[in-house]
Amino acid sequence: MKKIIHTDQAPAAVGPYSQAVAANGFLFLSGQIAIDPSSQELKVNGSIEEETEQVMNNLLAVLAEAGLGPEHLVKCSIFMKDMNDYAAINEVYARYFEGIAPPAREAVQVSCLPKDVRVEVSAFAAYPQEK
Repeated sequence: MKKIIHTDQAPAAVGPYSQAVAANGFLFLSGQIAIDPSSQELKVNGSIEEETEQVMNNLLAVLAEAGLGPEHLVKCSIFMKDMNDYAAINEVYARYFEGIAPPAREAVQVSCLPKDVRVEVSAFAAYPQEK
């Protein structure tokens, strides 16, 4: 059984996919890019740090809609257009895990991302097991 997760606090899907899907105790979060959910406009004219912050805020909004927080993330994937942005992206990303164990992760450079953004993050989270 799967449950579709949707929130207006994150951008609407730009294709035939769900913001997230809950199944078998896990939450599978689609990749988020720097779209402002209030306007559905790209926020890519600022710094890579600002773009990354919007991406992470979007990801956490979907996570919150599912009743979870960053402490429930078990794996993140970061896709970036330029590996030279890695340090700046990593600095912003790390702030979202202060005081908690960060999830497993990979960060890779890709040639192109949707809407020509510079960074995209997707993730998996685990629901707490009932005791």
